[in-house]
Amino acid sequence: NAMSSETTPTPSTPRTGGQILVDQLVLHGVRHIFCVPGESYLAVLDALHDAPIELTVCRQEGGAAMMAEVQGKLTGQPGICFVTRGPGATNASAGVHIAHQDSTPMILFVGQVGRGMMGREAFQELDYSAVFGTMAKWVVQIDDPARVPELVSRAFHVATSGRPGPVVIALPEDMLTEAA
Repeated sequence: NAMSSETTPTPSTPRTGGQILVDQLVLHGVRHIFCVPGESYLAVLDALHDAPIELTVCRQEGGAAMMAEVQGKLTGQPGICFVTRGPGATNASAGVHIAHQDSTPMILFVGQVGRGMMGREAFQELDYSAVFGTMAKWVVQIDDPARVPELVSRAFHVATSGRPGPVVIALPEDMLTEAA
């Protein structure tokens, strides 16, 4: 079918970091995401529009993270949560702490300021390694959209291997709109 080959991405089709991320979530079997929408990850929300993933939009990040934690606890697969930077991330920290204490696989994706603004006290900028370092198994920031598949795959592995637990992934907003 010529139509499907034109719309199906191939490894050589340039996609935004947000599209690559959503494609990876689909490949890893994610069927449900909990979030509080935020402007720092609009490229992901755009890519989710046509994805075969159900999205539960929550009113507060703590609730969204706790819903993802419960899903991880019930399924054994990482519960997935998306929140925006700064206060969104700190509100979600209660759910990350519960996932750590209960050994629940979970991945929290957090929006981050653009890479050019890092370390300049940009609006709602946080050092996620410092904030989540004692309550997550791994905290990483994806600075290159070409590394999204590698780092998302590692996040799923880390969250589910050994003693399961939460992983936090920071997503600079300009990385999510950059093509790779």
